[in-house]
Parts: sequence; structure tokens; C-alpha cells
Amino acid sequence: MSFKLYQRVALNRDLPEYELKKGDVATLIDFVPHPANNEEGCVLEVFSATGESIAVVIVPISDIKLLRKDEVLSVRSLVEIY
Repeated sequence: MSFKLYQRVALNRDLPEYELKKGDVATLIDFVPHPANNEEGCVLEVFSATGESIAVVIVPISDIKLLRKDEVLSVRSLVEIY
């Protein structure tokens, strides 16, 4: 799977420490090498429905997936995390 900087991606798992859920959409803003040469990581920025930045997180690249044409975005409430 080929990811590109600044593309929108979806989470493959819940991130309860950030109150983020599987399927939430984020923007891929950087790639980071693992310090022990394990799986590469990626830095994601998550935005609210109105475009405000609400979180920046680092996850293994296997925790994200590309968005597909047959998927629909939805809105859910978020407990304030900042």
C-alpha cells in the first residue's frame, strides 16, 4: 500500500487515549522511522468536522488505510481532548 504525504487516511483501530475510533479520518503529515528498525510510523493530524485541528498522533503505518471511493464519511460527537 502506497501512502503519500498530506493525503487523508482512516484509522484501522481505536485510539482510546485520544478518544479516536476506527474509521476516523486523519491527514498523513509525516513518516517516522522506528528507533529499532521495526515498523515505520506515521504522524497524523485529526481535524473536527469544522476543520479545527484536534489531535496529532503517531501510529504504526499498519494502523491506517487508504480511503476508498465506496466509503462514506460520517460525523460523531467527540469528547473534548485538549
